[in-house]
Amino acid sequence: MNTPPTVGQRRDAFVRSLYGLHYALDSGNPHKSGEARRTLARLRRSFTGGRQEAEAYDVVFPHDPPEREQQVWLLVAGLFALHPHGVARGRGLGLAMRNLVEKRSTAARRFTQLLSVDPPALPHYLRQAIQLLRAEDVAVDYHRLLADLVDMQESAEQAHRTRLRWAREYHRPKRPTTPTDRTHTDPAEGVAAAPANA
Repeated sequence: MNTPPTVGQRRDAFVRSLYGLHYALDSGNPHKSGEARRTLARLRRSFTGGRQEAEAYDVVFPHDPPEREQQVWLLVAGLFALHPHGVARGRGLGLAMRNLVEKRSTAARRFTQLLSVDPPALPHYLRQAIQLLRAEDVAVDYHRLLADLVDMQESAEQAHRTRLRWAREYHRPKRPTTPTDRTHTDPAEGVAAAPANA
């Protein structure tokens, strides 16, 4: 008897399917890349609200999101479509925004706004942040972003803890790099082997 997948496994499969769209774009297969481009365009249109949200249903609902999480999954699908890229394990939103500010100092204000907005306004500010990350080719870990946004729904206290974690990632002092550190992965700093603009 097959055990149904856990919520965590369903989340993982959903985000992997989003990353699959990015890899299809670069596959060199005209059919796959064309299909991926069309799917990403539909996901971007889903942000316009109302009936347009239905553009994302066939991407999100086959992964069976829990009903209380489905709006977050739809949001993450749209965010990914704004800035599709390969896997960036460990680069949470705070670290990604810090990498962005190193390239574009004016983005610091956007991050401060993101940390302080009321929950109903958060999707709008997340869209702005993801568009800025795309402009400077800074990747973010969509697995972590989905988990963070789901956590933020739990309670005001959990939402506050998530924002504090983003702020800690953003403000954490950099360690001096030594020759032996170059091949070491520090979970606090993201994936060391990946370029900063991966």
